[in-house]
Amino acid sequence: MKKKLAVVLAASMAAVSLAACGGTAESGSTTGADSQTTAGAAAENTTAAASGDASLTVAWWGNQTRNERTQAALDKYSELNPGVTFDGQFSEWSDYWNKLATAAAGHSLPDVIQMDYAYLDQYVSNNLLVDLTPYIEDGTLNVDNCSQDIINSGSVDGKVYSIAIGINAPAMVYNKTITDQAGVEIKDNMTLDEFVAVSKEIYAKTGCKTNMAYGVSQEILQAMIRGYDGHVLFDEGKLGVDSADEFVPFYKVYEEGVKEGWYIEPSVFAELTPGSIEQDPLIYGSSPETMSWVAFCWSNQYAAFTNAAPEDINLDLTTWPSKDPKKSNFLKPSQLFSVSVDSKDPVTGAKIIDYWTNSMDCNEILLAERGVPISSKVAEELAPSLTESDQKVISFINDVVTPNSSQINPPYPNGSAEVSDLINKLGEKVCYGELTAEEAAEQLYTEGNKIMAEKAK
Repeated sequence: MKKKLAVVLAASMAAVSLAACGGTAESGSTTGADSQTTAGAAAENTTAAASGDASLTVAWWGNQTRNERTQAALDKYSELNPGVTFDGQFSEWSDYWNKLATAAAGHSLPDVIQMDYAYLDQYVSNNLLVDLTPYIEDGTLNVDNCSQDIINSGSVDGKVYSIAIGINAPAMVYNKTITDQAGVEIKDNMTLDEFVAVSKEIYAKTGCKTNMAYGVSQEILQAMIRGYDGHVLFDEGKLGVDSADEFVPFYKVYEEGVKEGWYIEPSVFAELTPGSIEQDPLIYGSSPETMSWVAFCWSNQYAAFTNAAPEDINLDLTTWPSKDPKKSNFLKPSQLFSVSVDSKDPVTGAKIIDYWTNSMDCNEILLAERGVPISSKVAEELAPSLTESDQKVISFINDVVTPNSSQINPPYPNGSAEVSDLINKLGEKVCYGELTAEEAAEQLYTEGNKIMAEKAK
């Protein structure tokens, strides 16, 4: 049988389960104990100068645009700091987390690792990251021009374990060439009902289909749940919803879309690499049956979509649809960077993060590809150098999302990876007609709560 949709879409989520890292902090594993020792040694050496020569591994995920810019920025650091060299390790999203899990189990994590907000708490709980607070306090890592709220987003229990490389927000990138052809105007802050109506109209007029949750379904469901007062998808030891009814609209998009023909057939996804912009149906589709007029992603990915799109396609971006967009929208720290406890030179690791945060030499290479720089000074100086696409993202963040958003949810707790895998598997069954939206919602509510309760023990 063909590779299942759930396997494709959930690989990135399942890979993050840190059970593969030698057990959780609660299990009292030797991994945790050894990591604590390493972290303590790193803290003791905080004020010591890094050696003149240093060779560090730096790992990140992303697309080809990010790969090229990140490597160029590291090369520039080596040029400015003779004797410091880097082994850059680039992976696609799902492969990245698999490799990190394997490296953590063998105490061979890269020195500096790109971290995601959703998984920060899990890595900290497993004692895999160095506390950067001492480096901030002694000036090695300067955050003077950074919002304290953004610094707090990389903190756990009052200690800073990650520094955001930029700010972004959920973004719906769409093919404006197709929407113009269909005579459909895409407005900001659409409701889910409005999004479905637009999807049906575009399909009727152009034959082009819709793709809502390719690779980020748990994030989209999370945003939808935020549309209910004070609700979250993941809470400590449970799902943060009142009933299974809150999940039904999410699965209805699959059920009705596939049945009525306006949603891309699930078999199409089995041939694609999850997380790859170049293979996203918005870019990669070769016919209306395999093409999507829209992609759900993050605002910092807009430039990469624009770069990957054929010359005859004009792209634009707007917000994700939900019951109450103002409650659902949020600003998110873009990819964060951390120093791993396996690093033999955490001082230089902290200096690398400082370089990304404060250096114009660095940011004139990165060009806000990971999001708007968190240093207000850098963001102001960088603005004239940005492309039209990057400036559009800044306008989107400042003018569309910021005035119509609410506080981001806390990082995902234990059990979220398993529940995310369940979300995708149930979505697959809905797509193939094996479950109704109501049945999938009920299973997610029942089984998801059970998973979260077990992981909280």
